[in-house]
Amino acid sequence: MKVIIYTTDAGNVAVCTPTGELPIEEVQAKDTPKGSIIVDDSELPQGDDAQFFDAWELNADGKVSVNIQKAQELTRKRLRAEREPLLAEQDVLFQRALEDGSDTSGIVAEKKRLRDITLLVDVLDSTSALTQLDCSYIVGT
Repeated sequence: MKVIIYTTDAGNVAVCTPTGELPIEEVQAKDTPKGSIIVDDSELPQGDDAQFFDAWELNADGKVSVNIQKAQELTRKRLRAEREPLLAEQDVLFQRALEDGSDTSGIVAEKKRLRDITLLVDVLDSTSALTQLDCSYIVGT
């Protein structure tokens, strides 16, 4: 299937998928900015790359690729949201352990691991690796 792609004013890639009611060239002229191009949707990033739509960039050669730095930042944001309830849960466990006089070292270690999870993003340079990283990741495995 053919789609129209272009770079938005915000620097993101937009994908326009015509309904087929009008020829794609008419849709391009009517609904998309100058400089938009028509491509086959199979030329767009696939697999793990497709999950990083907000990191897509339209290159001068008309190909869409994933900006790995943007993908890393998106992964950091995802991990921060994912770990928020986990940290809150650890806070409750920590408070209970303090009240009971129990050992808190395991809780402290888990909270540190959760806070440090975003540091792992910096060493990953593929969307496949970024996609696999989550807060259940065990350091050292």
